[in-house]
Amino acid sequence: MDPLDDVLAARSVEDSQYVSVQAHGAWGISFRSPHTTYVMMIKSGRCWWQPGSSAVPELLAAGNCFLVRAGAEFALADEPGRALVSCESLLASGRGSSVRHGTQGPVTEIVSARLAFDTGAAEPLLKVLPGVLRLDLDDSAGDALRSTFRLLELERQCSGSGFGSGFIVGRLADALFVYALRTYASSSAGSSPGWLSALSDPQLAPALRDLHADLAHPWTVEELARRAGMSRAAFAAAFKRKTGDSPINYLTYWRMYRAKTLLRDTESGLQQIARTVGYDTDAAFSRAFRRSQSIAPGAWRRRWRASAGTVDETAA
Repeated sequence: MDPLDDVLAARSVEDSQYVSVQAHGAWGISFRSPHTTYVMMIKSGRCWWQPGSSAVPELLAAGNCFLVRAGAEFALADEPGRALVSCESLLASGRGSSVRHGTQGPVTEIVSARLAFDTGAAEPLLKVLPGVLRLDLDDSAGDALRSTFRLLELERQCSGSGFGSGFIVGRLADALFVYALRTYASSSAGSSPGWLSALSDPQLAPALRDLHADLAHPWTVEELARRAGMSRAAFAAAFKRKTGDSPINYLTYWRMYRAKTLLRDTESGLQQIARTVGYDTDAAFSRAFRRSQSIAPGAWRRRWRASAGTVDETAA
């Protein structure tokens, strides 16, 4: 059990797709979606990557791969300055998992797994990931990423001729996303403070996994340090350096995250949720939740269900 397991278990995947875009001649595509995360690779050809309106364009070649966080904005084009068509409108005009764009001329093929999921459930990831991540495919995680792309391509090519295709694509897209995160975490770019960085630390990772396996346990810094085989002072300093937070604040954050998933996805009462996330009473839990979220847990549940179009007059 680790933080990523927590997030993936809570994540509500609304849609997973794998698409191949063959862009010909003069072309440009803009990408921006508040709920869609992309794992993309330039399969063949070349193109220019524009990560923002003021950034310097960068030339991409076959084999370049990147992960784009939900909400990030960027564009791909055969040459800088091209007129752009939105990715969403392009996909809407295409058929199935293969899309053609542009006129006659040199072709660039871009393959992409698209995952649309509830950004609230993915909050811990969105906090630590940059908008766009260039991925180095030179290590074992990169090998797994390339292999998963190949499996997705095989499934795309036989789409319609095999049963369960949607299920397979969804699971492979999820796996591709995790491999992309592993690749990022193992790179120098993934060394910035955050729990993904801490998961790659051989001393901190065992303590983190124990903590996430049992958030209800009355954890202390001393006990976590013992799980890591470190002194209390050394553990606290290393934890702060890697995650950017203290162990106790980190524990509280994840308890509140787990509580929100239970409030959102279950009918459990506040007393049961309190025990599940490590509080002796619902009153103690409510105080901690209000300090963290500036709203009582029952009110948070009602507000979320109202925003989701779910009417529930009995929610605590």
